[in-house]
Amino acid sequence: MSRFFRAGRFRTNTALIVVLLLSGLCFAEEPIAPRSPQQNSPQKAESKPDRKTAEQSDEKTSGKPEDKITPQQAEQLFRDVDTILDFASKDTALPIKHEVKRRLASRDEVVSYLKKNMAEDKDVQRLRRTELVLKKFGLLPKDFDLQTFLVSLLEEQVAGYYDAKSKTVNLLDWVLPDLQRPVLAHELTHALQDQSFALDKWLKRGAEDLDTKKDLTPDDITKDENSEAREAVAEGQAMVVLVDYMLAPMHRTVADAPEVVQMLNEGMASGSADSVQYKNAPIFMKEELMFPYHYGVEFEAELLRAQGKDKAFAATFANPPQTSREIMEPETYISGEHLPPLPLPDFKHILKNYDRFDVGAIGEFDVAVLAEQYADHETADKIYPNWRGGYYYSARLKGNASAPLGLIFVSKWSSSKAAAQFAAIYARGVQQRYKAAEAPPDSNLPRDLKMLGSLSGDHAWKTQDGDVIIGVKEDTVLVTESLEPGTSKEFRRAVFATP
Repeated sequence: MSRFFRAGRFRTNTALIVVLLLSGLCFAEEPIAPRSPQQNSPQKAESKPDRKTAEQSDEKTSGKPEDKITPQQAEQLFRDVDTILDFASKDTALPIKHEVKRRLASRDEVVSYLKKNMAEDKDVQRLRRTELVLKKFGLLPKDFDLQTFLVSLLEEQVAGYYDAKSKTVNLLDWVLPDLQRPVLAHELTHALQDQSFALDKWLKRGAEDLDTKKDLTPDDITKDENSEAREAVAEGQAMVVLVDYMLAPMHRTVADAPEVVQMLNEGMASGSADSVQYKNAPIFMKEELMFPYHYGVEFEAELLRAQGKDKAFAATFANPPQTSREIMEPETYISGEHLPPLPLPDFKHILKNYDRFDVGAIGEFDVAVLAEQYADHETADKIYPNWRGGYYYSARLKGNASAPLGLIFVSKWSSSKAAAQFAAIYARGVQQRYKAAEAPPDSNLPRDLKMLGSLSGDHAWKTQDGDVIIGVKEDTVLVTESLEPGTSKEFRRAVFATP
């Protein structure tokens, strides 16, 4: 599931958009607000704030008039860009190679920009397939419209963005200046990343889709989380600078203030009072959207404390982490841990009666969200560090577009005990996703699986979409859903190497 959400997180080809829940920004006594009269005036005529735009009174979707910053505030923000860029450069040790253009944008312009990029971004072409796979796993409600939700959410949460194509930082005419300055610290960090490493190209190198015309290899699955890990590096660094900028008046930094990072993440997780879309989002959407910010800033903070500024910034671009495990557990990245890729069955042979629909890695972050969805956050925190590899493959019967989506899900764990625990968590989800799920009469499982703590052996449930089978052998869990019985048996033989 890890690669599916590139489009959903709106990492488009032309913009780097920060989704910040502004309630998480209120922990410092007072942000830096440079006011030196000797500062440069706004650059270039076309980049000056539009006074007409700044004085307009657009309305939010609620119909209430929306406050706008004044022309004077906009002028000052434009002057602040250079000072904040200098701060970000010193904080990251990334050089300033040229000025960053700046412009003032209205809400309507931003919404139009988001919709345009979502419509044009080729990654969005797979959004519908992704949505169906997520619904198959039970991570989205059956009637959930992913694309509509994403546009609404980003309209609600966007607090500024850097456009890598035009090399422009966009200021927002409806956000108070004191809130925009920390966001500028974040977005100007993206500008510095872009100047040194061609940020969009760097991110794309971790975002290649699997070639559907070639046979899958274990390395294909391993590389499937690269995009998510790189995203966390880019956003984690920008969050570090944002926090350092706000802590500067107190002469503290992320490296010596871990409690502030925790406070920020708690603020982002809970959202602000007017974060209606975010608060009503499914668990998966909240966790996925916050992953690069939440875990990214913790990853970068750990690198700063353990290895210093050069390793935390420039070196992670030269040698980026590959998986969500390395981001969530920075010590695995620091130590150079290498997990061997899982061997793959012969999908083409076993699924000769099926058309491939989608395929990808199931990473440590993915199993954490599955565990939180089917159990609770505490259970998720206990189980996910035991992950040691995983993938999914979805397919549909040939010539039957209305057939239920078939699913194969394999995961490897640190021990047989951890595998059995995760299998029990996943079994709870079967009853949540398939209300009419029935185990065989001779099953030794409890009728209600909520209290199930461990599951070993093979177990099956009859559902409206076909059989769901969970098999556990030693440290490996195999799940097949909505496949023909003979096909599920072939996968069991292949994955567990049994006759």
